[in-house]
Amino acid sequence: MQEAVVLVGGLGTRLRPLTLTTPKPMLPVAGVPFIAHQCAKLQAAGVDHVVLATSYRPEIFADYLGDGASLGIRITYVHEREALGTGGAIRNASAALESGANDPVVILNGDVLSGHDLRGQVELHRKTEAAVTLHLVEVADARAYGCVPTDADGRVTAFLEKMPDPVTNWINAGAYVFRRSVIDAIPAGQVISVERDTFPNLLLAASDIRAWQESAYWIDVGTPEAFVRCSADVVLGVAPSNAASPAGSARIGDAMVLLGAEMANDVRLSGGTTIGAGARVGTGTDVDESVVMDAAVVGSSTRVRRSVIGKGAVIGDGCVLDGCVLADGVVVADGTELPPGTRVELDVDIAGTSNKPLSDPAVTDTAASGT
Repeated sequence: MQEAVVLVGGLGTRLRPLTLTTPKPMLPVAGVPFIAHQCAKLQAAGVDHVVLATSYRPEIFADYLGDGASLGIRITYVHEREALGTGGAIRNASAALESGANDPVVILNGDVLSGHDLRGQVELHRKTEAAVTLHLVEVADARAYGCVPTDADGRVTAFLEKMPDPVTNWINAGAYVFRRSVIDAIPAGQVISVERDTFPNLLLAASDIRAWQESAYWIDVGTPEAFVRCSADVVLGVAPSNAASPAGSARIGDAMVLLGAEMANDVRLSGGTTIGAGARVGTGTDVDESVVMDAAVVGSSTRVRRSVIGKGAVIGDGCVLDGCVLADGVVVADGTELPPGTRVELDVDIAGTSNKPLSDPAVTDTAASGT
């Protein structure tokens, strides 16, 4: 038996307004919830029992995933009543684990999609008998991340916070293999971060923390920009995924169109766009590198680029959206040109602005929101 814990309890504040009604891991990537892509990766790596560490809107996970049989795995749900941090959440979820003290347990952050060799990471962990084995990914510029230096034998030597001149470009990629006994040693019921508490304390105790260094495809979908990019990458085949496409979905050029979507004959779809089930797109409209969710309506002669249109939202004729995020049910009037980076909250009707700044308090600029 191979077990895993997936941390899916976060509020996803950086992805608002999309996460006001839906947990981040349940947002659709290439037509299926993000968590389905992670479960497919785990199943392909030999994991047969997945514990979901839930907190925010746990019923949405259970309604979609059920017992996991449709994904070829067994799913157990453990609810976290109060935010306990990454380490606290792992410890809380351990109540549902069935593995022995020396068995490896895979831990995944619920917002990371990676193409790395997870099976190889587990095998390295077993071979070295490490306390923890981390997936590290190399980035071009590590200044926005904490970095993780290693020695010549692949042992982690430190966990360093963000710095202007990083000592390495290898960063923590959010996929771990823990020895079960290390999880059980995390204090129960306390707010604990594995990155700031557990891992540094293990190093202080001279525990063996190993690095699986592999720069395969990797993305953190914590922002709207990254979420759109990830969905487009899966549609285009840039991002590896074993998750099954939705029933009734079809490819149209560089786009995926789900069951029941209606489009005019001259609609132009590109850049890995996904059109949700029951959505409608009008004549002369161009949708590039975007996610149009179920039952949304996009009018005629409208341009949508690198944007997310929420469920049931209505975009009028002759509109322009670039890098925008619209919550479920938002209505945008004909002739509206939203400023790039606009986020629109729930239940807001946006009148035509024709390049004028928006004054509605429910509309915030992405760069200024800081979430």
